[in-house]
Amino acid sequence: QVQLVESGGGLVQAGGSLRLSCVASGYSFSMWMMGWFRQAPGNEREFVASIRPSGGITSYADSVKGRFTISRDNIQNTVYLQMNNLKPEDTAIYYCARYARGVGQSSRSYVYWGQGTQVTVSS
Repeated sequence: QVQLVESGGGLVQAGGSLRLSCVASGYSFSMWMMGWFRQAPGNEREFVASIRPSGGITSYADSVKGRFTISRDNIQNTVYLQMNNLKPEDTAIYYCARYARGVGQSSRSYVYWGQGTQVTVSS
């Protein structure tokens, strides 16, 4: 069965960096677009970044452009999210997900989800 396992979250001061990883199994990883989403308490789950199967095309939410970088390793079946210059408003649970169909920035377009990893940014 499909499994997505995130890691790399933690507590960091504002201005710091974290690198999230998501290891996928149970399907042909290299064939599917992957996305990162986040959800803060009381908020809806929101799009952060996505990456096409080859890794050549990426998309970012405006709030993270220039600070976050999504990448993937199709040999290691892993997608990464490098987060730099973190801000307190980046505090959330971060989820990786596998795209199915539809709009690439909508959570409804993704069919498989990891359990999430907590990122907390202190001011």
